[in-house]
Amino acid sequence: MIMLCPLFSLPPADVEKLLDDAFGTDRHQRTAYLLRKGMPVIDHLSFGIEDGKAVIGSIQCWPIAIDDAKLVLVGPVAVSPHRQNSGLGKQLMHAMLAATTAADAPMVMIGDPEYYGRFGFDAIGTVGWTLPGPWDPRRLLLRNPDNVSLPITGRLGPRTRL
Repeated sequence: MIMLCPLFSLPPADVEKLLDDAFGTDRHQRTAYLLRKGMPVIDHLSFGIEDGKAVIGSIQCWPIAIDDAKLVLVGPVAVSPHRQNSGLGKQLMHAMLAATTAADAPMVMIGDPEYYGRFGFDAIGTVGWTLPGPWDPRRLLLRNPDNVSLPITGRLGPRTRL
């Protein structure tokens, strides 16, 4: 039976295995990991999906910033390779967005604009932003439904003040 649950309720080793299976064991070298380095996961926005006792999906969110502007980094959004294209990623995104409070906006992610555009993410507000590693500018996405004022230029990184 498929069940959505808080990420913190799942065995961390099982979540790590899912992430390795979905993104490879070299995933820790990716730019998104540098963005959130040393930050705690935001529990109320992070979920997992279990099928029986197997973790088959997860979404994690992290506190980051650009200058003094607080942001939430969405990702990784992971689905077990043998369960991809079954709607689990969409279910995780909807659960995370439903749990969002006013303090959780705006959000950024590094991802496929064609997929994440359906959830309100686009690259329009991120053109002048830089990251602490390589990235494809068209994949640096922002969701800012309340039009919070954000810097036009700056470097994203871990949030120094939570």
